[in-house]
Amino acid sequence: QVQLVENGGGLVQAGGSLRVSCAASGRTFRGYVMGWFRQVPGKKREFVGTINRSGSSTDYADSVKGRFTISRDNAKNTVYLQMNSLKPEDTAVYYCAAGSIAGSPHVPEYDYWGQGTQVTVSS
Repeated sequence: QVQLVENGGGLVQAGGSLRVSCAASGRTFRGYVMGWFRQVPGKKREFVGTINRSGSSTDYADSVKGRFTISRDNAKNTVYLQMNSLKPEDTAVYYCAAGSIAGSPHVPEYDYWGQGTQVTVSS
């Protein structure tokens, strides 16, 4: 089992940058595909991006491609989401998740979830 804790959310102006991190407990972190999702009230949780077990491959939603970067440090059991050129429409609660299917954009295919961290982008 894996427990995930996100950190680093906050308020940023449009065009700015923010990095959120997700720390995982347990020794099996490197065995999981990690994903980032986001959700705004009244809407479904939305895929942001994912990274494979080794960190050598990433996939992103079209809405964030070229602006967001996912990385991971398996020695620190941590995955990161670097967000640049932020837009007001990026405002959401951001969740990290752990799963076993590489490249999956689907919420049900992730087994473990963090509690989420709020990111607010002001215009």
